[in-house]
Amino acid sequence: MKKNIDVSIIMGSDSDLPIMKDCAKFLDQMNISYEMKILSVHRTPERATDYAKELINNNVKVIIAGAGGAAHLPGVFAAMVPTVPVIGIPIHTKTLGGVDSLYSIVQMPSGIPVATVAINGAKNAAILATSILAVGNEDIKNKLAEFKNSLKDAVIAKDEKLQELGTDKYLENMK
Repeated sequence: MKKNIDVSIIMGSDSDLPIMKDCAKFLDQMNISYEMKILSVHRTPERATDYAKELINNNVKVIIAGAGGAAHLPGVFAAMVPTVPVIGIPIHTKTLGGVDSLYSIVQMPSGIPVATVAINGAKNAAILATSILAVGNEDIKNKLAEFKNSLKDAVIAKDEKLQELGTDKYLENMK
């Protein structure tokens, strides 16, 4: 059955969900269609392969893949769905703090790129996916511009408050 989704959000474990939910929240805010899956290329390789084939058939436009530790999920999907951009999110790990995940995702071999965001950078992954989709969609481009303008407005408002209150009072209000 063919689906109409723009972004596929995948993660290697349900322990990644507290981070990955930030992708969904931002895509909801932008009104971008997505689906979210838990897949392990190590524990469920057949399911992962079948899902990759579904993504090709469903014309998904961007894949966001979060993984910790060895973090092979983004790279494997970049290899299995070669014409779709993949954004990797290295998930923080207890043993090495997510640096292991970061290195696994960012050090892809030539020809199989994975765009990589910061450790636990799910919201930035969703913003990057939105930027990719905005290239061919004026509505998404306008929503993204509004979001970026709101960031600018927030910084300006904070500076104005700092100028009005001074450093000590500003810091007191932050508590």
